[in-house]
Amino acid sequence: MPQVSGLDHLVLTVADVARTVAFYRDILGMQPEEFRPADGSVRWALKFGAQKINLHSAAAPFEPKAKVATRGSADLCFLSEQPLDRWLAHFLEQDVVVEQGPVTRTGATGPIVSLYIRDPDGNLIEVSNTID
Repeated sequence: MPQVSGLDHLVLTVADVARTVAFYRDILGMQPEEFRPADGSVRWALKFGAQKINLHSAAAPFEPKAKVATRGSADLCFLSEQPLDRWLAHFLEQDVVVEQGPVTRTGATGPIVSLYIRDPDGNLIEVSNTID
């Protein structure tokens, strides 16, 4: 049977692309990238590591898209090399509410410890360190 080997990108449906770009750039350190797909439109992506998040405006949907493309429905976990106390201080400096954490969870490759915040659309964002 064929198997997938990794995640290239995922898509978030958002209310305000500029606000989302600012949040992920300033709060999570992602790199915004403007790009033009084959249809010639201008779109935005957020790059980190070898992955990216493509942003779709809820006010201007295009095909193909998720069957029910809705804002605030994502639950994403990002791994970080920086210790969570550094993240916690950064979130506090930026007035980002930490909803939970640090708490121990199970990640894709083993135990992790995580902080939980929300992005401007209400998506749950988990920033985690692996536990050796």
